[in-house]
Amino acid sequence: MNKDRKQATVIIVTGLSGAGKSSALKVLEDIGYFCIDNLPVAFLTKFIELSGNFSPSIKGIALVMDLREEGFLKSFPDLYRRLKNSSVSLDLIFLEADDQTLIKRYSETRRKHPVSIAGSVARAVARERELLIEIRTLASYRIDSSSFTIHQFKDYLRKIVTADASQESLNISLLSFGFRNGLPLEADIVMDVRFLPNPYFIESLREQSGLDPGVEKYVLGHPVSRSFVDRFQALLKMLIPEYLREGKSYLTVAIGCTGGQHRSVAIVNHLSNSLQEDGYEISISHRDIKKI
Repeated sequence: MNKDRKQATVIIVTGLSGAGKSSALKVLEDIGYFCIDNLPVAFLTKFIELSGNFSPSIKGIALVMDLREEGFLKSFPDLYRRLKNSSVSLDLIFLEADDQTLIKRYSETRRKHPVSIAGSVARAVARERELLIEIRTLASYRIDSSSFTIHQFKDYLRKIVTADASQESLNISLLSFGFRNGLPLEADIVMDVRFLPNPYFIESLREQSGLDPGVEKYVLGHPVSRSFVDRFQALLKMLIPEYLREGKSYLTVAIGCTGGQHRSVAIVNHLSNSLQEDGYEISISHRDIKKI
């Protein structure tokens, strides 16, 4: 390797099959990254060592690595930790989407899912999500592509990759969920809003969700709701600078109610609007809104 050249910045893209890894690689190639799909784990260290010989015109290296390779699940986590703790400029982007979106994408493409479970794409998607839990926790960025159009996805990824590395930023993700479906493992902060008045018991609102104006008005229209939102927003605004000071780059705030359809959804949307008005970059996800 040329001793006068530094190793290139390396971005590894991984995540759930169908969440947009191929699209992400095209975006990174357009930006000026040298891209490789399905690099074997055994080649990663040597490839990074050789990166100093790449042309100066290349902005960095982007690699898609996932469980299509047999040794990925076993070898990648420890190797990534070692490289991350070295002098290598390395980031991991984890792409995901909700089950219904992934199943729909596979139904449209008729591709075989890499997790081979006979007769059920849904079971394969669920199993892959379980297998990738540890790797997901290592990610510098986690992107849920469920609600993105292809153009929104590309713009969002491009914004992450081309951001000024010297500029402090915290990627804040607000997630609604239902306790009956389990706690979200990725959450840094979990808030239980089951104490708020429940639209489920209002017949005209029961089949709606927190995305509907009537449900939102009902949830936020009570004094206890307004008092909670004001205090919780103040807490988040106090905590965010402290997380930045500690070097955290990704914060997931999970808001839970019983089913994840009404109260948690309305609160997440309200918090998102308020924090965006204060200049924070916010992404939202409603994990259980379709699990009625």
